Amino acid sequence: MRLRLGCSLEFELPQPTPMIAMLNVHYSQIPFLEQPDILRAAPAVPLSNYRDGFGNWCTRFVAPAGAFRIGTDGVIRVDGAEDPRAPEAIQHPVEALPADTLPYLLGSRYCETDRLMDEAWQRFGSVLAGWARVDAICTYVHHHIQFDYMQARATRTAAEVNAEQVGVCRDFAHLAVAFCRCLNIPARYCTGYVSDIGQPPPYPPMDFAAWIEVYLSGQWWTFDPRNLVPRRGRVLLAQGRDAADVPLTHSFGQNVLTGFEVWIAEATD
Repeated sequence: MRLRLGCSLEFELPQPTPMIAMLNVHYSQIPFLEQPDILRAAPAVPLSNYRDGFGNWCTRFVAPAGAFRIGTDGVIRVDGAEDPRAPEAIQHPVEALPADTLPYLLGSRYCETDRLMDEAWQRFGSVLAGWARVDAICTYVHHHIQFDYMQARATRTAAEVNAEQVGVCRDFAHLAVAFCRCLNIPARYCTGYVSDIGQPPPYPPMDFAAWIEVYLSGQWWTFDPRNLVPRRGRVLLAQGRDAADVPLTHSFGQNVLTGFEVWIAEATD
């Protein structure tokens, strides 16, 4: 399956402003690109790249004052299969986990494990450890939280979304991540594209999505508490402890987002 994917973000800036963008596909996806999703700016500015501590591809630049646009457009080939499932996957004892998974057991900016620990064990402690326990967490989050784009709040934490019972996909992901970590299951936050391929219409406006990955049976597995069912055409941009590690753009100064568009669909060319 060939997918065209990309985005366009438009800003109005009162003065030249340093920015960082995470808008390119994750390095693990680069071998599958048929047309690279090169980041382009208008007006053109010098761009420099680096990898952050989580291996994500980041772009630095100084956006000029006034109207500014940055975006990508590429074509990627994917196998078209749904997110893999492994109901037999086991949970590892903490002492047997690889060292590089341990940061994903700890509390973070949006995933306050200390505030959710007791509830996590009360709700899910009796569920069979491993895949079934993660599935129970994601099912609970999916049904407990009402999706409402109009009530999005950038500062909402996992404990707050659990109490308020409303949020957007990042909130679903944060709550599921926090519950998993409370139960000693390494979990990380992911952001990227999720297509509507295979889903019944009508389709909502396309946006970047958030989901989670958990470490079971020696590897990372995708879970999606927002959509719950496996999806086709999922393409990773970045991953980290929570949304604070993977902002699409980070601005070191004032700006107003004046335009935002995301696309992923089967390529027709």
